[in-house]
Amino acid sequence: MPTPVAPEAHGDERGALLAYLDAQRGGLRRAVHGLTEEQARATPSASALSVAGLLKHVAQGEAGWIRTMTGDPVDFNDPRELARWERSFLLEDGEDVASVLAFYAEVAAGTERVVRALPSLDETFVLPAAPWDAGGERSWRWGLLHLIEEAARHAGHADVIRETLDGKGAFDLVFETGALPEPDWSALTGPSAA
Repeated sequence: MPTPVAPEAHGDERGALLAYLDAQRGGLRRAVHGLTEEQARATPSASALSVAGLLKHVAQGEAGWIRTMTGDPVDFNDPRELARWERSFLLEDGEDVASVLAFYAEVAAGTERVVRALPSLDETFVLPAAPWDAGGERSWRWGLLHLIEEAARHAGHADVIRETLDGKGAFDLVFETGALPEPDWSALTGPSAA
């Protein structure tokens, strides 16, 4: 776990779930830290994924989920929506890392507002059927857990791609960005044997 999420700092279940979601967003944001636009768009692994594309995909995905959860469902049986989803992994004309980061910050703030305004995480929404899910009624708790799962999965992809690009792992980026102070490693390992 690159950054700890302190449960006592967030109080209730809702706060804890939002904190875990934001921790995963942080992993995605840190994955582009210090990269050039070219590096952020590079696909150095066996997959066609880039760090910038993952960031955009997760931001668009979260926005789509919140849209669906608030009663304006994304219809993935509509070929236009499916094509939009497929393009979510690529930065298009006029998009760059800074614009995607700004969009993701707006999405995150919107998610926080909507979730904080809910009377209960037991509130439900209807998930429409999609090619990968039969759909049906779901709780907001389920929806938040799904968002955490999706962000975590892609944060892991971003970690691998970033490390392939320049050798920096998740902890390197945590310390470099100041998300956590780097520990005094000599104090943790003790004196070296001569």
